[in-house]
Amino acid sequence: MATHLDLEEQEQLDQLKSFWKQYGNLITWLLIVVLAAYAAWNGWNWWQREQAVKAGAMYDELDRAAQAGDADKAGRVFADMKDRFPRTAFTEQGALLAARTQFEKGQIDTARATLTWVSENAPEVEYQTIARLRLAGVLLDEKKYDEALKQLDAAKGQEFEALVADRRGDILLAQGKRDEARAAYATAWKTMDASVDYRRLIDAKLTALGAPPEPTAAVAEAGK
Repeated sequence: MATHLDLEEQEQLDQLKSFWKQYGNLITWLLIVVLAAYAAWNGWNWWQREQAVKAGAMYDELDRAAQAGDADKAGRVFADMKDRFPRTAFTEQGALLAARTQFEKGQIDTARATLTWVSENAPEVEYQTIARLRLAGVLLDEKKYDEALKQLDAAKGQEFEALVADRRGDILLAQGKRDEARAAYATAWKTMDASVDYRRLIDAKLTALGAPPEPTAAVAEAGK
């Protein structure tokens, strides 16, 4: 009986050796790949957290500079963030804050360049759209109407549809295109949530153009 079991165990051992000889290297490499991927994932998460912490600290510094009205310092901090942490939300937010400070201090060219960077490099389409909206406003002030409209054409954030249409109306009106401006404002009024106070301003713009929006059914019913 013992001999029979020994032979059976030996046969199983030989089969295992044969299997390992045929597939051992493949299994080993698969394990290495899996473990390496797991280690890389942990390392990536750690790196991301470190990046966010450092970028957050720099954003705080930029925010203090903005509150103090120091556009030069805000610009320097943003430039450092852009070089070191270009893919973080803190850098995108910092860019918008720096651009606002630069614009308020009369650094129009610098503000335009900052907004352009966000519109072209921000990972999130929402930040890109905000930057394009503000950039269109800067270009409108400079009477660069065609360039401003191009920025709006490239603004893809769905939740900003009403604001994009409203800004488009401003630009078209500045060009003297009243009918097109009226249509843009009408789109803005229809797509903006009725609870948003800014909708009243769009209402006023339409009224000034002789096309006050029709009251909604709820408002009409309340007036009866």
